[in-house]
Amino acid sequence: QVQLVESGGGLVQVGGSLRLSCAVSGSIFNINAMGWYRQTPGKQRELVATIIRGGTTNYADSVKGRFTISRDNAKNTVYLQMNSLKPEDTAVYYCRIISFSDDYWGQGTQVTVSS
Repeated sequence: QVQLVESGGGLVQVGGSLRLSCAVSGSIFNINAMGWYRQTPGKQRELVATIIRGGTTNYADSVKGRFTISRDNAKNTVYLQMNSLKPEDTAVYYCRIISFSDDYWGQGTQVTVSS
């Protein structure tokens, strides 16, 4: 059974950095895309960043220039480096992996940015 295990969330001050990791427990074949999303209470889950099969990345306008998504194919792990964090980045962050046949989500990790 495939599980996505996220880590790296926590409490950080404004301007600080965090690095989120999402490791795959099990095997996923033919990965099309890996990504990070976030959600705050009462709001819809929103895309933060994605990296597709060929390596092209995409970012929400609100995080461009501050966040970087990367992956380690050998470890089936996706990362999100978050710099210059702002209070509005506070959310539960979820990783997502889409293969040809399935769509997997992690359990979420809380990121809190204090001012």
